Amino acid sequence: MIVVTGATGNVGRSLVQALVAAGEQVTATSRGVSDADVPTGVRRQRADLTDAASLWPVFDGAEALFLQNGGPSAHLLNPQGILDAAQAGGVRRIVLLSSQGAATRPQSASHGGTARAIEDAVRTSGMDWTILRPGGFDSNAYAWAESVRTRRIIAAPFGDVGLPTIDPTDIAEIAALSLREEGHVGRIYELTGPALSTPRQRAAAIGDALGEPIRFMEQTREEAHAQMLRFMPAPVVETTLAILGEPTPDEQRISPDAEQVLGRAPRTFADWAKRHIAAFR
Repeated sequence: MIVVTGATGNVGRSLVQALVAAGEQVTATSRGVSDADVPTGVRRQRADLTDAASLWPVFDGAEALFLQNGGPSAHLLNPQGILDAAQAGGVRRIVLLSSQGAATRPQSASHGGTARAIEDAVRTSGMDWTILRPGGFDSNAYAWAESVRTRRIIAAPFGDVGLPTIDPTDIAEIAALSLREEGHVGRIYELTGPALSTPRQRAAAIGDALGEPIRFMEQTREEAHAQMLRFMPAPVVETTLAILGEPTPDEQRISPDAEQVLGRAPRTFADWAKRHIAAFR
């Protein structure tokens, strides 16, 4: 059995589907997972990664684990507590969804520092491990959905700064392969899309998928900062804006890892927009 944490998220939901399609037994877990969130026949159990004790019954009888690093709540995790519960339940293989920031911004507590600490715990756990380090997700564009639906406008800072964002479905497929196949143990995969894309270009791709023009409005750093503070802690906002506006060469590098694992080129942002355009109508 394979346990998938974050099973209602952009990566976890696709991963559950991929594993079920491959014939695997899956337990899907998140704080609010319901029967409507998982395919028929999938065991689902609510648990909270920030409460390691809640995970003990989830891991009972499991052989492998997909662990997402908690995202904005990563600093609240007790990695050793999670890993102890997993090993007690029978888990011998773990695939960790980490962050590119573990390599590119290890001194930033809000991004790389916490991610690196979780990685270190996984690497020294005694389990077989694989670490996935994606950069930005194509699905971050969901933040624009309401303004596109109501006003056909996208507002974002740094309109012409490109990043190689990746489709979460590609991450899920790489995770599924890493959980099921040999040859991935002890590997760290840097995961990016196939090309740099700017906010202005991503807005145009959404407009193309809609068949209607989208007006792009470039925000100032100050405007973006004020908007992000509504749903992010201040340190996370600062580092996020630094990545969006002044990415390092490594953050703009297009990694070959996704293509090598998938055996095909990763999907483009335009592909993602076409598949998810209903959210923007």
